Amino acid sequence: MSAWRGLQRLDERVLTRCLQSRSPARDRVLITLTRTANYSRLWLGIALALALLGGRRGRRAAASGLIAIAVAAAVANIPAKLLWRRPRPAPTLARTLIPVPRSKSFPSGHSAAAFAFATAASVDEPALSPALVPLAAAVAYSRVYTGVHYPSDVAAGAGIGLCAGALGRYVRRLVPPSSRRGEGMAE
Repeated sequence: MSAWRGLQRLDERVLTRCLQSRSPARDRVLITLTRTANYSRLWLGIALALALLGGRRGRRAAASGLIAIAVAAAVANIPAKLLWRRPRPAPTLARTLIPVPRSKSFPSGHSAAAFAFATAASVDEPALSPALVPLAAAVAYSRVYTGVHYPSDVAAGAGIGLCAGALGRYVRRLVPPSSRRGEGMAE
């Protein structure tokens, strides 16, 4: 229990430092980014672009990324949040820049989805990594910056996402090629 209290104090210190770095310009960018990532819309949009414009490799990367999001969401948003039931940062600690979600804080579902998609898609198409990994990190950071998550929530979500990303590619490969819609089509 003392380790948990130590983590809580560290989380509060890091969160406070993050909140002290706010500026109107950063607020606009990070609020927009975190809202765009709601319900994985950002990742769905990128997957659609990859599927339409990326050829066979793009479709594979999109499929792996979407499978990884499903796995990450199933882990982070259901059993993990129910198991830990950690409250969101207190309003006295963090003035939130967005409405506070009703779900529990630990782990961050946004971070899990972001890193799941970025990991799976980047494994299938490594050229995507320089764009997707920093974007995933920015989404994760936006959750702390806006005051709705502690840093350890985001770290745990990222860890779940990394594992789901590795699993997403593996699960996609289990689907027989004949049933993978669009992958057998000519480029």
